[in-house]
Amino acid sequence: MSTITFDTLRFAERLKAAGVPEAQAKAEAEALRDVLSEALDTTLATRTDIFAVKSELKVDIAALDAKFDKLTWMMGILIALAVANFAKQFF
Repeated sequence: MSTITFDTLRFAERLKAAGVPEAQAKAEAEALRDVLSEALDTTLATRTDIFAVKSELKVDIAALDAKFDKLTWMMGILIALAVANFAKQFF
């Protein structure tokens, strides 16, 4: 769970100074803290999330690299066969 720096006491005191009853000010401060915390949990990636995606991408890139290596060999063999067939027809 992400943590945020939100001074609920200061927020509640500001509300009380503006004329809001103390119980309501405390409830609003707690509710705002919960909403901000939930928003951070659902929208921001943590360092762990980024490292997990990075490692998954490395695995995927390695798999693609292996496929391209196979494709390179296959194309090389096809070109060699085409050249051999061409040379056989004319020589």
